[in-house]
Amino acid sequence: MLIGIDAHNLEGERTGAGRYLFNLLKEWSFLCHSEAEGRRILENENISFASLKMTEGVKFILYFKDEIPSDVPKSELFECKLLKTRSTAKFTHWNLALSAAKDKVDILFCPAYVAPLFYQGKIALTLHDISYEARPEDFNWPSVTDKILLKWTSRQAAKKAVMIFTPSEFSRQEVIKYYGVAPDKIIVTPLAADDNLQYHSPDNGTVDTSKKLDKFGITGKFIFYVGSIFSRRHLPEVIAAFERLAKESDYQLLLGGKDYTDNKSVDKLAKEINTRLSREAILRVDFIGNDELKLLYSACAFFIWLSDYEGFGLPPLEAMSSGAPVITTDGSSLSEVAGEAALFIRDNSDIEEIYRAMHKLARDGILREELIARGREQVSKFSWQDCARKTLDALIAIK
Repeated sequence: MLIGIDAHNLEGERTGAGRYLFNLLKEWSFLCHSEAEGRRILENENISFASLKMTEGVKFILYFKDEIPSDVPKSELFECKLLKTRSTAKFTHWNLALSAAKDKVDILFCPAYVAPLFYQGKIALTLHDISYEARPEDFNWPSVTDKILLKWTSRQAAKKAVMIFTPSEFSRQEVIKYYGVAPDKIIVTPLAADDNLQYHSPDNGTVDTSKKLDKFGITGKFIFYVGSIFSRRHLPEVIAAFERLAKESDYQLLLGGKDYTDNKSVDKLAKEINTRLSREAILRVDFIGNDELKLLYSACAFFIWLSDYEGFGLPPLEAMSSGAPVITTDGSSLSEVAGEAALFIRDNSDIEEIYRAMHKLARDGILREELIARGREQVSKFSWQDCARKTLDALIAIK
């Protein structure tokens, strides 16, 4: 069986969809080995011989747009093809479609919302969420065209796909509701925290200057958020609650991710708060690499991630993996992912409730340790091995 993969999300600054695909490829790369090597993998990677055997005759072609990143997992199963075009639209709807047809792939796996519009072969699609369909008002669209195109192309891809993967039951139900897709065509494949994020600093909650956290301007205990900044993630309310905490403590708040709110309102609000407090209490950075991310997760006093709508909500799980206590929303997929391992906010617009949660975690060491322990237990319920195996099983089963 020949499986084609749209791999362009691995290029450039890798965000959610790219990290998802990278972890699938990493797990699939273990599947082509001798029996002796298979035994080593069985011991070290917890992969069964059944998984190793089921891939006999399976090959993958990875299609790239502008470059082939050096860290793409290596395997005899993988062939990488560079289609060399800077236009993402042209790559997706023209180059990718032509190449997959020419290579006669049995299934084209598109791991990030859209698929070639005019491709006539079989498509498997991953919809991480459909927030742009369910809550379009949350997006600061660059143009009306962008808004129409994403919604329309994603809907067309969903209709065309013979199989759709979602990371949570919540997302599965949303796809059924908004796209009218047959339930038996949608498979839930939960994500997991990356193994390399399991870093633990000597004193969780304080700055380890030897790890160069000072590059972010951190001078003491800090609260952490990472992810694209949309209005549905309630950063203005988090900032307002934090300002109260900052007046009674020397905590800082690090916000990592690009600001996509109207007129970059969160960036402006952070500057206003810093001026009022007469110190750099709120710190901003647009992008955080993996090495820095694991350090920040491990070193933060606690992690906060509120949202009205998420397809999965990977950052809270990553934070738990790194030993950080978590505050998150009781709703959408977040309660599904966090289980009983987080301090939950019922109303994301309630600044008082958010402040009380922050204050509680800042003062209650016993609660912190309890949440850290629960978090590690919750993380163990998710694995990239399970996600990759379930995804590949489904792809191979497509007729």
